[in-house]
Amino acid sequence: MSNQKQMATALLAGIVFGFGLSVAQMIDPAKVVNFLDVFGTWDPSLAFVMGGGLLVNAIATPWIFKRGKPIVADLFHLPTKKTIDKRIVFGGVLFGIGWGLAGYCPGPMLTSLSFFNADILTIVFAYLVGTWVTKQVLARM
Repeated sequence: MSNQKQMATALLAGIVFGFGLSVAQMIDPAKVVNFLDVFGTWDPSLAFVMGGGLLVNAIATPWIFKRGKPIVADLFHLPTKKTIDKRIVFGGVLFGIGWGLAGYCPGPMLTSLSFFNADILTIVFAYLVGTWVTKQVLARM
């Protein structure tokens, strides 16, 4: 399979994903923070976005796996790890804390770079530093 075809497909998927995040207003950190503020200004719209994504995935995944192999790759790359360990739990906790504090997870954060303001640049910088530090720590474990 051509690497250029894979890269073009990945780029198109990223553009569609980013556009969907924008249309659903999920690049607005206030939406996320208000979703997490159950006893205050709760906004359930994030639950509908997640539910829609889960519904599409539940329908599409079995249909895709019936093909036997992906359209733009030689094989499916599925996780082989089946156990939940400290790294998975700790990573999920850190992700949740960062998501709750900043109101961004990586997809909306990168999509929000289009705003090009100091806040989003600070958040992206912190994300990049955190990712680098995590790789350094994991390399020593």
